[in-house]
Amino acid sequence: MLAALVLVAPLSGCYLLQAAVGQGEVLARSEPVARLVADPVTPAPLRATLDLAVAAREFAVCELGLPDGRSFRSYADLGRPYAVWNVVAAPEFSVEPRQWCYPVAGCVAYRGYFDESRARAAARRLAGRGDDVTIGGVATYSTLGRLPDPLFNTMLGWRETRLVGTIFHELAHERLYVPGDSSFSEAFASVVEQRGVRQWLDARGRAAEFEVYRAGAAREAEFAALLRAARGRLQRLYASDAQATQLAADKQREFGRLKFEYGQLRARWGGYGGYDAWFARTLNNAHLASVATYHDCVPGLQRELEAAGSLTAFYARAEELAALSPVRRHAAVCASSAP
Repeated sequence: MLAALVLVAPLSGCYLLQAAVGQGEVLARSEPVARLVADPVTPAPLRATLDLAVAAREFAVCELGLPDGRSFRSYADLGRPYAVWNVVAAPEFSVEPRQWCYPVAGCVAYRGYFDESRARAAARRLAGRGDDVTIGGVATYSTLGRLPDPLFNTMLGWRETRLVGTIFHELAHERLYVPGDSSFSEAFASVVEQRGVRQWLDARGRAAEFEVYRAGAAREAEFAALLRAARGRLQRLYASDAQATQLAADKQREFGRLKFEYGQLRARWGGYGGYDAWFARTLNNAHLASVATYHDCVPGLQRELEAAGSLTAFYARAEELAALSPVRRHAAVCASSAP
């Protein structure tokens, strides 16, 4: 996930102020990891997490070819459960999310807030004009190396593969990011993350543990495919000539179908309920749009990595794709994932 710190006009000055204040708080609360590890009063669980993060960061640089910049050299306790809250919005009869544009990240399908109350206020304003809206807490984010991104207290207590994978993911954003193409950029980072976790476990003689990690990734891929199928049906529905009242009724039926199909998928998983909370709420177009950002191009880029044979060759291929026009890039690696 990327932090939007500087905005392009004509966005609100209030939004710019909260972003600047929020990022300033992050920097003010950041402490060097090395100092915390050396301090005898640092709690043992925190020290263990920091030691793991140091090892993961070194592995990312030395073994995965990721940038050795300023990120994850510090730790910030924000005293809250999330670093930021993202607001995603989509029109009532569209699966295409609203876009907001920034000078570094380009146009992205969310607005990030360092304060939950401000995020909820923004969501209410968007809903008031008729949009479908969702809010999601985010545990960490990337400034693409422009600022020294810290480890956050929000990451404490994570299982090893999640913490290590997240570090790989965020550093991958610093390795390659295409402004205005969140789907490609997030997919690239996710593919690097998965390969990195595999190499991390292999290097520690724990290759068998990757099967557990891969099983979770496979469930996530099936979850994403379920949502892509629903998004495709809704996209066709919204493109029809039906009247608004009929569209609204059919829309609700499609979301009901989606929940039913999840129940079937859950049964095939042997009762695994890791996505129950996601489906427990009233779903709307914005929920589908937020998931699409992170999953649409993953299968295509995974195939590119397999064909490349190594991360080094994959990075070169990804850079070639990044140089293409958005249409050609998505036709090359995202078309088979599109609804």
